[in-house]
Amino acid sequence: MKKNQMITGIIRRKTVLFTAFLVGAALLAGCGKSGEQPAESETAEQSQSVSASEQAQANETGAVTHDKEAAKVQNDGEHSFLTGEKMESGQVAQRPLAVMFNNIIEGCPQTGIGRASIVYEAPVEGRITRLMGLFENYQDMDRIGYIRSSRDYFVYCALEFDAIYAHFGQATPYVGELLNSDRVDNISGAVAGIDHPASSTFLRTSERKAPHNVYIDIRGLLKDIKKFGYSQTYHDTHKPKFAFAPDGRRPDNSDGKQALLLYPGGKKTDLPNGFSKVQAYFEYDQKDGKYYRYQYGGPHIDESTGEQLSFDNVIFQYCYGEVRDENDYLAFGCHGDNSMKVQVFTQGKMTEGTWSRYADTDPAYYVDKDGNPIELSQGKTWICLIWDEYADDVVIE
Repeated sequence: MKKNQMITGIIRRKTVLFTAFLVGAALLAGCGKSGEQPAESETAEQSQSVSASEQAQANETGAVTHDKEAAKVQNDGEHSFLTGEKMESGQVAQRPLAVMFNNIIEGCPQTGIGRASIVYEAPVEGRITRLMGLFENYQDMDRIGYIRSSRDYFVYCALEFDAIYAHFGQATPYVGELLNSDRVDNISGAVAGIDHPASSTFLRTSERKAPHNVYIDIRGLLKDIKKFGYSQTYHDTHKPKFAFAPDGRRPDNSDGKQALLLYPGGKKTDLPNGFSKVQAYFEYDQKDGKYYRYQYGGPHIDESTGEQLSFDNVIFQYCYGEVRDENDYLAFGCHGDNSMKVQVFTQGKMTEGTWSRYADTDPAYYVDKDGNPIELSQGKTWICLIWDEYADDVVIE
């Protein structure tokens, strides 16, 4: 990879060079529930990304193409872009909501996270992880929590899905400029550095201590979305990210390596990779074909249902990373050419390949060693952004 092609503003200022179209970012961890309007200050970040000269095009059959690879998807208006599952056409067209979840132990369990179609997990300062859930057709929900502040690499992941982006906490040092730009449909609390705060979305519960007690009130959220004039349907620039198996069929990954236990941070609990300290791992259940999520020594549950989180697909997306400052804020590359590794787990097997992303309006596409789109099972997906410096910590059994 040519390190002189890096374009991320924040890393450029740090004179760190990386492959084409790297985006920097940083993050922090936390969670919340009901009552009064919150007002608090936290630390965070900002970054910029430049659109690539090459952009993916959609052909009339619904396939998304690029000069280096093609990601064929069911883009017929009847299948969800996030899960590949059959949906009513009006629901398919609705933009998702991206929500920043606290994942520090004091802020867990989260509430409503079991409804997320996709969850992103990435390291933050303090070497724990923070989560971002992507929700479809969330209008019938009551609340989602507990919410913490933004990190710019999560914002860039949200842009892959043309999502409305919701978070709470001060986020100016490395992400404020991005959040306040017209590139992000931002839903944020009234904190320093946010030009247009959402006044109705966030409430606080008395059942937990701040800053781990902020949640999203869905009725208030919908009010703020309308106030800001954000589109609730996908923009014309939206491109589907995933290639899903067709209805009634499993992905063709029979040649894949068996993968029943996935440890993104290894089995030890004191490693600095982010996942280790939260003791994150996934266990495959052959009875239902799902990967069950564990952390902090037990099942990862949704507070609102008491049920353990489970996913049809798990993805380890390896990214360049670095430490931004003396506070251990981190930056990760969310753009780049197709030489960065990806491991896709579904139906108890692993397919290895590479990922690439060329612009903010492009998703990161996953292809196998032959350049073919890696097919997922229909259903929910958990994506771990793995710091490539700690790739050797990963354990797959």
